[in-house]
Amino acid sequence: MAGLSGSASAEGLLGAPAANQPAASPPAQSAPAENTPSAPILPGSPTAVVKPFYEHLGLEIDPAQRSHFVDPAKTVLDKSDALRKSGQGECLDPNMALDNADYDKDAIDKSFKTLESVDGDAAKVIVAFVVAGNPHRLEWKLKKVDGAWKISDLLSVTGEWALSQYQCE
Repeated sequence: MAGLSGSASAEGLLGAPAANQPAASPPAQSAPAENTPSAPILPGSPTAVVKPFYEHLGLEIDPAQRSHFVDPAKTVLDKSDALRKSGQGECLDPNMALDNADYDKDAIDKSFKTLESVDGDAAKVIVAFVVAGNPHRLEWKLKKVDGAWKISDLLSVTGEWALSQYQCE
């Protein structure tokens, strides 16, 4: 996707670029200093849509938050709600935003990083953090619907699962 923001920190989140990839900038330009503060999160941006899910754990399975989602994620979440209401149990882990890791707010806050990529009406927010020495990386996929960013899927790069792949029936 075009327009990865924060390319200096992209290597830390995504690993080194592939050997056959062209350099991100010509040699005449210098990369930003490592201690350059990250850009502020703009209201209404894809990152601003994802951030509350790390401030209030379990928000992704709260039916009151369904307006932040579109298909395929919304359909899976709606089916999970129906299963829960029927008394037949849970389909989704209430800790999905943390890649099902143990909740350690201090550890997550110290290591939490995001990287946003926007390409027209599609966006990705990569979230990375470390818990108990184990790195976790998730990818939030978003679509612009009626001028607002909505979450269409959540994938765990670390755990190799995707919300859209759950069968809540």
